[in-house]
Amino acid sequence: MLAQFKIVPIGKGESLSTYVAECVRIVQGSGLKYQLTPMATIIEGGWDEVMEVIGQCHKKVRSMSNRVATSIEVDDRGGHRDAMEQKIRSVQDRLSQG
Repeated sequence: MLAQFKIVPIGKGESLSTYVAECVRIVQGSGLKYQLTPMATIIEGGWDEVMEVIGQCHKKVRSMSNRVATSIEVDDRGGHRDAMEQKIRSVQDRLSQG
């Protein structure tokens, strides 16, 4: 399963890098595969472990802000591993075909 998530503290200004860094520390500590993007973080794993990590991130940011908005987008497809790499590779293959 892939999950893309972003956690936004409300009323804390324009820069979010402090909050993102705290979440990335949690994700790194989980041992799950992840990819940081300019707009969100993507993690790969089973439902329970992924949701646990996102929940920990939400709680961390919530401890730093009185109000937090968390968005989660899930792609849950059975029988696939390394989904992040496979999705990118599939597009790159098509691009190279012209």
